[in-house]
Amino acid sequence: MTGEQDATGAARRLISADANRRASRDWWDTDADTYQAEHGAFLGDLDFVWCPEGLRETNAHLLGKVTGLRVLEVGCGAAAASRWLATEGAHVVALDLSAGMLRHATAAADRTGVQISLLQADAMALPLADESFDLAFTAFGAVPFVDDSAAVMHEVFRVLRPGGRWAFSATHPMRWIFLDDPGPQGLVATHSYFDRRPYIEFDAHGEPVYVEHHRTLGDRIRELVAAGFTVLDVIEPEWPEGHEAIWGQWSPMRGSLFPGTAIYVAERPAD
Repeated sequence: MTGEQDATGAARRLISADANRRASRDWWDTDADTYQAEHGAFLGDLDFVWCPEGLRETNAHLLGKVTGLRVLEVGCGAAAASRWLATEGAHVVALDLSAGMLRHATAAADRTGVQISLLQADAMALPLADESFDLAFTAFGAVPFVDDSAAVMHEVFRVLRPGGRWAFSATHPMRWIFLDDPGPQGLVATHSYFDRRPYIEFDAHGEPVYVEHHRTLGDRIRELVAAGFTVLDVIEPEWPEGHEAIWGQWSPMRGSLFPGTAIYVAERPAD
C-alpha cells in the first residue's frame, strides 16, 4: 500500500507520537457517547467481556482468582470489567486516556453502586508505583492505539509484582490483511500482513482523528518477552454457535472462517 488517502479519508502512514496521542484522546472523548450507545448493552455495566466473540472472564478464568488482589485495568473505557472484578472481591484501579470514557465509567458506577478507583493516564507512562499490582489486563484498550506498545508492556511489567499476570485482548493480527467489512468483501486479502504503518482516519483539514496500530503475532510475543514477561498462552476465541451479532468488522460469517481476536496471557516471573 501507499500512504495515499483513500476515498474515505483513511490511509496507512506514519505520524508523530504527539499527533497519535492527541488523535486518540480526542477521538474517544468525542466518540464515547456513540460507542456506549452501540456497544454498552453487549458489554454490560457489571460484566467482563474479553472480545466481540463474547468470551467472558467468568468462563475463561484468564486472570485466575482475584479475591483480595490489586488489579489494574489499562484502557478501561466505561470500566464494566473492573466493576465485575470488584464484585469478585478485587481491589481495582481502572485508567484511561479519555475523559469521555471515564465519564461513562463514573455514571455506570453510580448506576450500579459499585465504586472503583478511576484514573486518567497514558498507558505508556503509568503514574503508579513499581510492583504495586498483582494483576493487569485490558480488553481492547490502549495497546492497539499507541505508537509504542512495547512501552506499555514495559510499564505494565514495572507495576506488577513478581508472579503477577498480564492479559490483554486485541484484534487478531491476521485481520489486518482484510478490509474492515463484516460481509463478503471482508474475505478478500487486500493488505500486506507485514505493513506495520498505522491505519489513520483524517478530517477534512487533513488532521488525524483516529489511529490504530498493527503488530504481527511475532511482534506481540517479542514485545512481551523483551519487557521481561513469560508468555503463558495466546488464545484465539472461536465464534460461538448462535451468536448472530455484528460488531464492526466482526460477524458470524467471518468468525466462522478465521479468528477476529487474539488474547495474550503473560506473567512477570517470580523472584
